[in-house]
Amino acid sequence: MQSSTAVRPHERATGSSTIADLIGLAAERHAGSPAIRYKQDGSWRDVSFAELAETVSEVGRGLIDLGIQPGDRVAILCATRPEWTYADFGITSAGAVAVPIYPTNSPEECQWVAGNSESRAIVCENAEQLAKIRAVQGDLPALETIIVIDPSGDAKRPPEGEASPVTSEARPIGDAIALDRLRQRGRDRDPEELAERTRAVTRDQPYTIIYTSGTTGPPKGCILTHGNYRDVVTMCEQDAVVQAGDVAYLFLPLAHSFALLIQLTILDLGATLAYFGGDPKQIIPELSEVKPTYLPSVPRIFEKLYTLVTAHGDTEQIKAATQVGLTVRRLQAAGQEVPAELQAHFDAAEEKLFKNVRAAFGGNLRQATSGAAPIAQEILEFFFACGVPVLEGFGMTETATASTVSTVDSYRFGSVGRALPGLEIRIADDGEVLLKGPNIFQGYYKNDEATADTIIDGWMHTGDLGRLDEDGFLYITGRKKDIIITAGGKNLTPANLENDLKQSRWVSQAVMYGDRRPYPVALITLDPEEIVQFAREHGLPEDIASLSQEPKVHELIQGELDTVNSRYAQVEKIKRFVILDHDLSQETGELTPTLKVKRNVINEKYADLFDSLYTGSQAAT
Repeated sequence: MQSSTAVRPHERATGSSTIADLIGLAAERHAGSPAIRYKQDGSWRDVSFAELAETVSEVGRGLIDLGIQPGDRVAILCATRPEWTYADFGITSAGAVAVPIYPTNSPEECQWVAGNSESRAIVCENAEQLAKIRAVQGDLPALETIIVIDPSGDAKRPPEGEASPVTSEARPIGDAIALDRLRQRGRDRDPEELAERTRAVTRDQPYTIIYTSGTTGPPKGCILTHGNYRDVVTMCEQDAVVQAGDVAYLFLPLAHSFALLIQLTILDLGATLAYFGGDPKQIIPELSEVKPTYLPSVPRIFEKLYTLVTAHGDTEQIKAATQVGLTVRRLQAAGQEVPAELQAHFDAAEEKLFKNVRAAFGGNLRQATSGAAPIAQEILEFFFACGVPVLEGFGMTETATASTVSTVDSYRFGSVGRALPGLEIRIADDGEVLLKGPNIFQGYYKNDEATADTIIDGWMHTGDLGRLDEDGFLYITGRKKDIIITAGGKNLTPANLENDLKQSRWVSQAVMYGDRRPYPVALITLDPEEIVQFAREHGLPEDIASLSQEPKVHELIQGELDTVNSRYAQVEKIKRFVILDHDLSQETGELTPTLKVKRNVINEKYADLFDSLYTGSQAAT
């Protein structure tokens, strides 16, 4: 096996020893500073660390009043908003275990997570989420209490510290309890009772059970301890991924470990966490309002922003400007003089392009981190050239989110960065990435067989293929389960070619297929926003279903495919494609909540379409 060059030292946290006491200690250090920022009635409002700690205490004491015991599981079915944070830390401070559920999950998926985890209580966001639990409540024998954040379903939130104008008794929630009422019950209990619970929590106790997004089967519950997350927060702070004074804009679902880690790190540092307003279409306008210094995201958002800022520019000019920007910024970082002619080209690109790209991110961005899926290197280079460092990290739910990170001071394009302090990386003989460190999970809940298959001799087997360079930078080359072996015995990694196709402004998703087949083919979906412009310019119908059958659209996509294919060996080239009459989505079960393609679902659901590419008139000759 190939090992990383060194295991970087990991310093233990000097503050909280568990996640349970993180907020209390943060409030002591940063009482009046803004902890969280949220949008209400079109305006941004702040909640101080002191106010956050008090709300968390009320929720924790309220849970104790309900009879929640240390170690009990309490699920959270809610979108990213302040109340998710109140619930999470309230559950944790009471010594219970938080079980996040994606708000996009179906009732059946909610039943699986809440049922498998044996959750005694669940916090639902609103009437819509409550209805999901009501639909499966008969199959949740352990569930005793339902708590509802916004029983009326009104998206407007009351000012911090005030109850909603409608009393819980008047809301159509049956025997559920409103979060306002839970907090009131908490205020009636002795704070010392909660403090004793918090002090009793140890590092080896479960902090959360996060269920994998299920790209290859039923979700598995990852048991992550207070020590796992306390250590990974400290590891990220040592590498300055997030810094004191940062404002982080968070739109990722807090049910995902990536968002959870950012929340914990931001609050531990006394920085500010700004939640998006709830409308995905407003993410870009809100970036201009919040002006974040740090942005965590999945690749799809960066791909969208890349399309937005480059769609109407000259491709060759953009490539030239990117190279100028990269060269100048590398010289500046090395403290070297920039030649006058090069500086002139840079100044022209700055005025015409770079400053506008930075403005799209709010103008203050220090760094963005892309995670959860691969992203094309060309996109990263473009943004870096513009003065917006979008850098990759790597990790899994099983690693308490993070394993490697890139920072402005330590990065290589194409790499996902170096190991966090205290983490060791090895590459197995078959190319699989193996990990060992304090952030590795304790196993899958009630699934010893899966745990034994994942952690072998103390090493976690990630299922990812990769390589390490001489300086310890990790490069991910694919997923073991995603490898396509053609009928001719050639091993193909689909991610790179798929990412190249998704750089096209016209393409939303691309899924390569070809296992045991003579050559690879692809399923392609159209970008619903961009393709409409093409349709108008060419007098075509503007609905996706019709456009998927239009010869001009097929010609357009063929041109994009030809460009991408030219970068690859003959055996890797996609020979045929089919355009789907709709985009992939979470609602149809084709994407995970972090917008990763469920490849097994796609392969099964569209088997006939893939078959058609190898038979009849569409087959390659």
